Amino acid sequence: MTSHKTTQTMKPATAAKKLGVYLEATPAEFQEGVVSRDELNALQAEPPEWLLELRRNGPHPRPVVAAKLGVSISGLARGGVTEALTTEKIDALKAENPEWLRKERATQAEVRKEAARIKAKNAAARDEERQAPRR
Repeated sequence: MTSHKTTQTMKPATAAKKLGVYLEATPAEFQEGVVSRDELNALQAEPPEWLLELRRNGPHPRPVVAAKLGVSISGLARGGVTEALTTEKIDALKAENPEWLRKERATQAEVRKEAARIKAKNAAARDEERQAPRR
């Protein structure tokens, strides 16, 4: 009896998410088919020109836009950014630096600072627990 190894496949939306690109901007053959794990690994290892171009100039999906602007995805929505943006539009937003973007960046900085504080507090508590004598 031989075991049949089935090829893992994923929907194009999942593959696009893993590649960090906006699905609607990918070629039609990518959008219409399924992507195997091997194909995904090949795309990541040696990206074709269309993938390099999308990563470089966009349009970018919301998680990428949020990261490039230094805000959360919720912050984008609060700022009224609901569509995919190109690198050019992201750079223009950074240059313009509207009030909502300044506010969301400050909020994000506070969130990061609080997360670091909690992480340090938890690490200190674990260290204390390890050093406490056992009964």
